[in-house]
Amino acid sequence: MTRTPSSGDSGSSSDKKEENASSRQGVTLRRPRFRQWRGLLGTVAAVGLVGVTGASLLVWHQYEGIVADLPTVEGLRTYQPPVMSRLYASDDKVIAELADERRVFVPYSAIPDRVKNAFIAAEDQKFWTHKGVDPVAIIRAGLTDLTRGKGRRPIGASTITQQVARVMLLGSNAVSMKRKAKEAFLAMRIEQVLPKEKILEIYLNEIYMGSGAYGIAAAAQTYFNKPLDQLDDAEAAFLGALPKSPTNYNPIRFPDAARGRRNWVLERMAETGAITHEAARSAEAEPLIPHAFVRPGPAPGSEWFAEEVRRELLERYGQDTTLQGGLEVHTSLDPALQLTAQTTLRQGLMAYDRAHGGWRGPIKHLAEVTSSSSQEDWVAALQAVPVPLGMLDQWRLAVVLDPSRGRVGWLEGGIMRRGAATQGGTPQTAQVLERDLAWTRRFRLLRAGDVVMIEPQAQGERVALMQVPHVEGAVVTLNVHTGRVMALVGGWSFQTSQFDRATQALRQPGSSFKPFVYLQAMEQGISPSQAFDDSPVSYGAWHPNNYEKDFWGPTSLHDALRESRNLVTIRLAAHIGIKNVADLATRIGLVDSMPHVLPAALGAVETTVLKEAGAYATLAAGGRKVTPTLIDDVQDRQGKVIWRPEGLSLVSVAAQTAAEQQAAGHESEPDAIFPDGKPDAAQPQPPAPAPVTTPAPSASVQNSADLPGVDDQPAVKDDRPRVASEQSTFQITTMLQDVIRRGTGVQAGKGIDRPVAGKTGTSQNFNDAWFAGYSPDLVTVVWIGFDSPQSLGKNETGGAIAGPIWNKIMKTAFEGYPKLDFPVPEGVTLVRYDTGRGVAIDAFKPDQIPGVSVSLADNGASQELTAADTGAENMPDSESDMAAGGGQPGAGGTAAGNSATPAPGTPRPAQEPSGGDIGMGGLY
Repeated sequence: MTRTPSSGDSGSSSDKKEENASSRQGVTLRRPRFRQWRGLLGTVAAVGLVGVTGASLLVWHQYEGIVADLPTVEGLRTYQPPVMSRLYASDDKVIAELADERRVFVPYSAIPDRVKNAFIAAEDQKFWTHKGVDPVAIIRAGLTDLTRGKGRRPIGASTITQQVARVMLLGSNAVSMKRKAKEAFLAMRIEQVLPKEKILEIYLNEIYMGSGAYGIAAAAQTYFNKPLDQLDDAEAAFLGALPKSPTNYNPIRFPDAARGRRNWVLERMAETGAITHEAARSAEAEPLIPHAFVRPGPAPGSEWFAEEVRRELLERYGQDTTLQGGLEVHTSLDPALQLTAQTTLRQGLMAYDRAHGGWRGPIKHLAEVTSSSSQEDWVAALQAVPVPLGMLDQWRLAVVLDPSRGRVGWLEGGIMRRGAATQGGTPQTAQVLERDLAWTRRFRLLRAGDVVMIEPQAQGERVALMQVPHVEGAVVTLNVHTGRVMALVGGWSFQTSQFDRATQALRQPGSSFKPFVYLQAMEQGISPSQAFDDSPVSYGAWHPNNYEKDFWGPTSLHDALRESRNLVTIRLAAHIGIKNVADLATRIGLVDSMPHVLPAALGAVETTVLKEAGAYATLAAGGRKVTPTLIDDVQDRQGKVIWRPEGLSLVSVAAQTAAEQQAAGHESEPDAIFPDGKPDAAQPQPPAPAPVTTPAPSASVQNSADLPGVDDQPAVKDDRPRVASEQSTFQITTMLQDVIRRGTGVQAGKGIDRPVAGKTGTSQNFNDAWFAGYSPDLVTVVWIGFDSPQSLGKNETGGAIAGPIWNKIMKTAFEGYPKLDFPVPEGVTLVRYDTGRGVAIDAFKPDQIPGVSVSLADNGASQELTAADTGAENMPDSESDMAAGGGQPGAGGTAAGNSATPAPGTPRPAQEPSGGDIGMGGLY
């Protein structure tokens, strides 16, 4: 039965429902606490995941960017550091060093342990254990940098391997995280590729050590003037202290800081066990005294020679190989002879300058110095005067203290440094020589306070007054047999001007060119006793003349060459053909090119002292072309010979004999033109063309089959081309001997008691003075003149100025050489005969009659030369007609109308074809 609730019951039930409903509407239900943490952690994880992913992508992107730019480390396997090249004299002493960076490479095995330990203790104590980077050191450096504050350079934590990576591969020292990261990656790669020993070798040879020294070997020389194996612990520790800051630890500028850093390295070496603590304390007590190192080169007097070698190397190998390739260059320089040549040339230039230039006054005047000035005053004033260019090392700067007595004061014992702010030394006083005082009085009186150059005399109480001459000169001495240049002087002072007048100055050789005109005549079969007419001749407006202004009539070639007769030389050149003369002069190396005009036969061409020395050496060598060389051989850093001069090589006697027999077999074959094997001897033959030769291979690639074996006898193979026959060159040598005995070169031969031959040369208006001469072993050529061509003075000929200088040089050069006669070749006969101007000795070929002048009239010389043929219509007088100056316009007339009638047997000039290449502006 259903029970109906009472009113009280029903009200109670509705109230509960309403209460429940109201409670659901007014109160929020709480979730469990673990659900809240799960949501929070999920959010953090999601954000973290996104952040890590982004950071990873960013790091990977940066890594890819860094790694993509990293250089390869494979090149370090064959590491060859830039090493300076060295030049050696013939005695194997260093005369110069060529380098961008002064570095001496030392292999790991040759580096002393104490030096290795010093650098490892100072730079990377965990070098032998880490893999390229040191994480502990990086963390330590980072914490230190955080505590030091801003504005200061961060402390480095680079290992030795990282430093190698930075120096060798990155080439940057920029402070950035990216650069440090690159270092780290490269260091780890290097450690995987190279052993530790190789890494340390690269580091110790590559690092900059201050004062221009790269690597430990150069640093040991620079600071202590010692090789590495002679360094003690203290010195090795000092080198280990330098990489941190070579400038701040310079022992001369900052001795205390350098000593402190050295001692710190010694303490680190003791901590690592490299040395004992007692040894460290003993080394710390040593004073730090650097010993000055003077970098070799150029050796005194060798500046011109070394500079010419440097130019040759740059031309052959380029700048990088020359200055960084570690070349060992052995040269032909004779240091003693070089100094003699330089000193003798300077003495000759000073003698000329004193005789012609006069006293030009002081180099400066110090107004604060008077006759009453104290020693302290004039010393202070003199110390501030810079050393002038061109001043010799044995000279001193002096100030005039008492002009009436010629008393001067100077500083003795100090090092005269050009460009230095002050000069040092002990004060000295002395009187100027009386002859020098008289010299100054003729031009300009001395005043108190005048700064002059002096040279203290041996007696100590007198000084000589000096001045730098304005005239210049050049000297070359070389070996006849090989062409090796033994001495080369290019001027008064290399510091004043680096222009080399021996190799770069193109000057007119004057009459020193004439022997090559006569050589061409000998090649054409003309005899030394052949007579040519010495009489006036004109070509258009050109009227050549003899120096003496006289005429000898029919004159033998011997006498004409001995006395340098211009008119005979011109007629001879016209007869044999100036083109043939030009061809010979070019083949022999005297000139690069030559105009086909008769004035060129008198030296109206341009050449250098070095080229003329080579040409005269060819005469002395019997017609084999001698090319002057300054370099004997060039070796690379491994000691392999990579270059030698061509022409002469070492072979076995057996190989040379076989080659000669083979050549003789070819020569014995019948000739289609001359079946009897030789042309008509009576018919003069044109000069043989220069043989075409294939350049000999370098000695480094020479066929090993040609080299002499252990049991073979060696021989010298001469592949140099022959430009003239032995017989013809010997005829010229015989005539040139008489030039020195009783011709224009008498002054050059004074006091020389051995066979010598030579020729004087003087260009137009006395602008150039030459003497070129030789013995069976040596050739020396001397040139004197001004840089801007001007007259040396009337009658200042090559025999008068250059001859005495040649004489002194050759007397010194002959020391150590035996007295030898010029070798007489087969096929010539020496005959003494009367030339009409004295008794002479000449060499004659088999088809020549000694002392006889034959008729050459039928030798195609039936027509006169005209001005159009010679190209000399605008030429002044000949090179030795100095007094009259230039040519005489209007004096005109053809050769036929102005020439004297030739004597019987005298040739008439042959007709030369005119052409566009004929013409010359004139002598100067």
